[in-house]
Amino acid sequence: MAGLEQMNGDAQHVQSPLLNVQRAAVPSRWSLQFPLALLIGAVFVYAGVLKVWDPIKFAGDIQNFHIFPWPIGIRMAFYLPWLEIICGLALISGWFRSGAIGILTLLTLVFIAATISAKVRGINLDCGCFGSATKNLSFTWHLVIDFAILTALLSLVRLRFRNSKQERLR
Repeated sequence: MAGLEQMNGDAQHVQSPLLNVQRAAVPSRWSLQFPLALLIGAVFVYAGVLKVWDPIKFAGDIQNFHIFPWPIGIRMAFYLPWLEIICGLALISGWFRSGAIGILTLLTLVFIAATISAKVRGINLDCGCFGSATKNLSFTWHLVIDFAILTALLSLVRLRFRNSKQERLR
């Protein structure tokens, strides 16, 4: 111990090897968080751009759910795609990422609930989320995609929480 005190000047400044292992784990979480945020951000930017391209068609897709009257659906058709694009870009860039994750998680949960509600009411619909790319998918496959997106968003929440917790411990 005396040798370590001489090298560092004080025994309190000696770092254990375990501390270095914990610090080395942070970059791996960050390296997982960025590609996941990039992927989910790109998905929402893509979906938003497809809807911005033809807002009247998207308003019709919203109307097919039989939840909102046409005047509200048309307003949503002009607003929601831009929200998806902005939040997707926030995920990719890292600016306001926590807010974007929260908004997109809420949007995804509402969409899943609306889709299940439509199916329970016997409404067979095309959600219009990804244009013609998902037009021929079954209801089950739409839910699989939706829950995969939700899982990825919740993983981002968990990774951000762990990273911020570790930053506070340093």
